[in-house]
Amino acid sequence: MLIAAAQFAPVAGDVEANVRTISALVREAGAAGARLVVFAELSLTGYEPALIRKDPSLVLAEDDPRLAPVRAACRAAGTAAVVNGPVRGGGPLPGLTTLVIGPDGTTLARYDKRHLFHGPERDTFTAGTADGRFALDGTRFALATCYDNRFPELAGRAAADGCSVYLASSMLEAANDSFETVYPARARDFGLYVVLGNSLGPSEVGEGGGRAGIWGPDGGRLADAGPDGPGFVLAEAG
Repeated sequence: MLIAAAQFAPVAGDVEANVRTISALVREAGAAGARLVVFAELSLTGYEPALIRKDPSLVLAEDDPRLAPVRAACRAAGTAAVVNGPVRGGGPLPGLTTLVIGPDGTTLARYDKRHLFHGPERDTFTAGTADGRFALDGTRFALATCYDNRFPELAGRAAADGCSVYLASSMLEAANDSFETVYPARARDFGLYVVLGNSLGPSEVGEGGGRAGIWGPDGGRLADAGPDGPGFVLAEAG
């Protein structure tokens, strides 16, 4: 299937504005033939753990009405969307959560980031305990979030579980070595397509580096959105 890896600069703490941007990109990617679009870590709020701790209204529910425009865009485009934000779960703190919204607008999967990075994430979120999986059009997908990707056992379990596409919602600065040392290695070492959604613009930890894209099972880059402009790139995967 044709998959889109997306990037944009989230507005810090403005869920509605970010939902509008995500919805527009879903519709554009769907019109270009994408069956699924992958967005960055905390794309719904911006990567702002301190702000999320201060403002409980930034925490969403799985069925949050603020996500209705994304669900409508998925239905209109016939495209799934992989979005990420703080989402209430079973604990006192929200998960750092990926929600997969299917082409019919329903939720296909929830995944809470298992490996939280540094103190601010650990002070803000509850770590997940289960791997993320879903299927679409006969293709099995795995979910991972940013620092998760530093742990090769997640990709190893995905391959062993019959997944062929590994979706990585991340917040990487331009100088992060993961573009060269992590994502292509996960693809090559486990025979997976790896799809990176990344951020642009300022955040609590620095400037998002863009370069959203897709690697093939040989570790080679199939698509690269570059470091500057918002939008998406497409590649066949699965």
